[in-house]
Amino acid sequence: MDDPILTIDERAAINSGRWFSTLSPALRHDILRCAYVKRFKDGDLIAARGEAPEEWIACARGAVRVSSTSLSGKQITLTYVEPGIWFGDVAIFDGDRRTHDAYAHDSTTILCVARADLRKILAQHVELYEALLRLHARRIRQLFGLVEDLNTLPLRSRLAKQLLHLMRSYGVPSLSDGGEIRIGLHLAQEELAQLLGASRQRVNQELKAMEREEAIRIEQGGLVVRNRDLLMKIVEE
Repeated sequence: MDDPILTIDERAAINSGRWFSTLSPALRHDILRCAYVKRFKDGDLIAARGEAPEEWIACARGAVRVSSTSLSGKQITLTYVEPGIWFGDVAIFDGDRRTHDAYAHDSTTILCVARADLRKILAQHVELYEALLRLHARRIRQLFGLVEDLNTLPLRSRLAKQLLHLMRSYGVPSLSDGGEIRIGLHLAQEELAQLLGASRQRVNQELKAMEREEAIRIEQGGLVVRNRDLLMKIVEE
């Protein structure tokens, strides 16, 4: 169901995005002036692999699960786009079709800019070209970092690093203990394993080990970070 208005929290997520917040007020205004809102339920398809790119998209609430399908038909999750992050511009620039599927994870709100409007904004604001170059450079650095971690860090360290990232992006103070942080993004262990390129069994073993060390707590509703410093120490190991 579409709703033309962002909530206060959704607008704050967009405006405080690490990349978007660096743009000039005039550019931010023109982007938001052209943008429209779409809302999705958990599991809804937002964009499909092979589609022509018609929209530049930002996540305003929830998360967007980016996935692909293996030759055997198994769906593999590659990443979760968090609130404040823009995506979908690569296919618009190179003119090719979308390379991955995008699904709503939990109730999700996205902000969209039509391809024609994006091109008009680019014509009016040269600044946006440079900003998008910086955004793409950041993505490349992150991709290289992920590849390096996959080849150099043990699963235990990669898991701790991922939990810290999820805590920063989706962490909310625990109601039972203000010193603990609950990860608001609910991921099944299979989904977490896919992000790490590991089996669910191995991830489960590492999570239980971290729970015994009192770094985290595993609950039915998700994960709670009990000791951030201990997780950082595990990453450095």
